[in-house]
Amino acid sequence: MSMHTITNVILLPLLFFLRFGTTLQSDPLSIRAEKAALFTLRSSLGLRTKEWPIKSDPCSTWVGIQCENGSVIGINISGFKRTTIGNQNPAFAVDSLVGFTNLVSFNASRFLLIGSIPDWLGVRVKTLKFLDLRFCGISGGIPGSIGNLTGLIELYLSGNVLTGGIPDSLGMLLSLSVLDLSRNVLTGLIPLSFGNLVNLHCLNLSSNGLSSNVPAQIGKLDSLVVLDLSFNAFSGLLPKELGSLRSLRRIVIRDNNFSGELPDAIWSLPGLSFLDVSDNNFVGSLPNKSLNGNVTKSVFNLSHNMFYGVLTCVLRRVSFIDLSYNYFQGNIPDYVHDAAFLDGNCFRNWPSQRGLKECAAFYSMKGLLFDTFGLTDGSLSSVLHDHKSKRRVLVFAAVFGSLGLILFLVISVILLILFRYKNRKTTQAGNDEGPLTTERESVNLMGLGELFTYEKIVSATNDFNDANFIKNGHSGDIFKGVLEGGTHIIVKRVDVHSGKIISALELDLYSKISHPRLIPLLGHCLENEKEKFLIYKYMPKGDLSSSLYTKNCSDDDTLKSLDWITRLKIAIGAAEGLSYLHHECSPPVVHRDIEASSILLDDKYEVRLGSLSEACTHEGDNYSNRITRLLRSPQTSEQSASGVITGMCSYDVYCFGKVLLELVTGRIGISASRDLITKDILEGILPYISLEDKDLMTNIMDPSLVVDEDLLEEVWAMAVIAKSCLDPKPSKRPLMRFILKALENLSKVVREDSTSSEKLPVKSSKSSWGGSSSSSCNSLPYQTAGSQLPGNVDGCLSTR
Repeated sequence: MSMHTITNVILLPLLFFLRFGTTLQSDPLSIRAEKAALFTLRSSLGLRTKEWPIKSDPCSTWVGIQCENGSVIGINISGFKRTTIGNQNPAFAVDSLVGFTNLVSFNASRFLLIGSIPDWLGVRVKTLKFLDLRFCGISGGIPGSIGNLTGLIELYLSGNVLTGGIPDSLGMLLSLSVLDLSRNVLTGLIPLSFGNLVNLHCLNLSSNGLSSNVPAQIGKLDSLVVLDLSFNAFSGLLPKELGSLRSLRRIVIRDNNFSGELPDAIWSLPGLSFLDVSDNNFVGSLPNKSLNGNVTKSVFNLSHNMFYGVLTCVLRRVSFIDLSYNYFQGNIPDYVHDAAFLDGNCFRNWPSQRGLKECAAFYSMKGLLFDTFGLTDGSLSSVLHDHKSKRRVLVFAAVFGSLGLILFLVISVILLILFRYKNRKTTQAGNDEGPLTTERESVNLMGLGELFTYEKIVSATNDFNDANFIKNGHSGDIFKGVLEGGTHIIVKRVDVHSGKIISALELDLYSKISHPRLIPLLGHCLENEKEKFLIYKYMPKGDLSSSLYTKNCSDDDTLKSLDWITRLKIAIGAAEGLSYLHHECSPPVVHRDIEASSILLDDKYEVRLGSLSEACTHEGDNYSNRITRLLRSPQTSEQSASGVITGMCSYDVYCFGKVLLELVTGRIGISASRDLITKDILEGILPYISLEDKDLMTNIMDPSLVVDEDLLEEVWAMAVIAKSCLDPKPSKRPLMRFILKALENLSKVVREDSTSSEKLPVKSSKSSWGGSSSSSCNSLPYQTAGSQLPGNVDGCLSTR
């Protein structure tokens, strides 16, 4: 790298930091319109007098304001705290930015801006060169109008809940040096227009849901120094054009679905100092040729792929290399030092290696020579013959097993059809006031509240007027209504002919229990042949998903958030309801639909669990329950994001962990997310939850929460509990009764001075509130749990 390039990369950002990152003395603000715009911004964001005092000149004394020639050129509110009133309205209220005609920099990182980026930002504030909106709680898509900010040099949008695709218009930002869109929920492809960003130094798209191939156009970015595409769903071959990026120093593409060989040119990049391609499907061998002169300081992570062959002189030059869980073979050279991880390969005389048969089979499949470990040709042939014989046995077993399974399923389906036919006849023979035959059993309706007439339901909901419609539930449409006496109710309408049913277990639950944490069932209306109705008590505060942030009565464009005490109250209430279902019902009941929308709130924010139509009895490990799993329909055999059967109590614990994260981070939608989106969200949050370091919490905590040191400790403790609930192994998740006790005694979860007798119980002696991954709580997305990779952990660092 030339001295001129080093000066641009290191000294210029430093100068800019000194210019915009601190408050410097400058000329007084002389433009009246800009002064008015600053005061409007102060009011709309609820900023404190401490930072922006009213009776002083903004250019001289306001923190984060930089002026030049009497005009505002920089605004930095990163890390600011709102006033008490402003904290109730954490909206994206920055309309007054249009009043600054010379604004170059706007930094609002870690300042809550609930809502989406306004389209006008790219149309009316065209002077911007630096825009930093990291960890602001922004939702919605990236507006295409951002492409109009043609002078933009740095754009940071990471750590939000941005959805949709990346707009092609970003390829118009020809001056862009840094583009950080990491830790969002973006999907789709990398736009081909990115090939136009020839001045780009850092591209970070990690921890999203992006997919398909990486376009070859990325190879046109001659100035690129950092490329991070990790934790996405990219596939196919890595474009060989990356090898032409002579400035590239850091490549992180771990945890994708890449295949094929690494392009040879990548190994020879002159400035390459960090390469992480772990957890993909790469194949090939290490290069034999000498690498660049800087490689002695390099860090390579090739683990969890399918690389093979012998070790080469590459290991003489690097400072750290992780080759674990590949298929390397042969001897370990004498020059291999402690900074090399080699587990899970096919080496001689090295611990924790793959079995001989597995290694021989892999090399045989590839048509390659395999180091025989001293075996004779006959012995090795025996090994391979044994492997091939086992494959034939497995093929035959699979064929006959499949035929047997098909026969078993055919018989089961016939029996199931006969069973349902018999149940339908029983239903038709009954009457509306007698037992109700549902999907699996008959339930006595005695004690299930009032018997409502169809006319009464129609009148209460104004003939199911759209104005009374709330949402589409799993088992039916939900409406609100008012009875003649003024009592507010909730009506679930189930269309029988649509295939939806009234859950037998839900009605059975209400016929046997009456717990204060379950939404009260007021009655039913079953007289209509086409539609059935269940009537519940009305919850004035709605559900948690709609109450975490609510519109301010005085301003429709702003929001207020729940305070910490109320959030903790809601968490404890939900835990009480689940603990009752799991530990006081016999057999235990699994809710199966725990998320923010099923946690209902009365006028005092007391919790009532709703959405019980998905509930089922807990599935143990006995034989009959395994047969039941085979027979049930796909709709009832759903798995969680971690692969857990939802009929287990541990699934409720997993879902509850996501609810706790939603309360801690303020990120709406975590508990309702599924599959890949859940994985991406958790990978962006969980590394910041550690029993050893409370300060990491500030990276993910809801910025709208106003808490002192003691309450911050409670937020930290709840996050630790949430992480233990989200353990990938169901057996290591705590039981709900222990979670409830922990929430009621948050200080004992994280304080080191708690004695052993005071510590909260967990499911097994090997578990802890830190979870099984506590040793890697501080691991970042680039690192593996087993090997902490050195190097800069932030892919794109702000220069301000």
